[in-house]
Amino acid sequence: MPVRRSPQHTSVSAVPAGPVRTCVGCRARDSRSSLLRVVLVIDATGSPVLVPDEAARLPGRGAWLHPDPDCLALAQRRKAFGRALRHAGPLDVTVLATTVLAEAVARAQDGQVARRSGTPGPKSNKEAG
Repeated sequence: MPVRRSPQHTSVSAVPAGPVRTCVGCRARDSRSSLLRVVLVIDATGSPVLVPDEAARLPGRGAWLHPDPDCLALAQRRKAFGRALRHAGPLDVTVLATTVLAEAVARAQDGQVARRSGTPGPKSNKEAG
């Protein structure tokens, strides 16, 4: 007879609670709320364009991406959007890149404001070591 393990012996990964998605850039799993959904739309000229789906309600397949320029660059280099969205051919990333860069700038400004107000910001490598 097979041995049954009690729930205390099962391994639990460090995955956040709630819906979990995988970033197509860095391939890290993260909560849905910390990722940006990206969908493929056809513009007026008939060319495919990647657009952010902030409300996660647009129709069609979606890919999930950290709103980080590094993840965007990695996804482009790996051609991950085409695979995830099942599209062969070139994709226009201009709209998506603008959104990701704007969010990165906003996060950087929030970090500077937090440090100026006396709230401790993230530690640098020099402070941590």
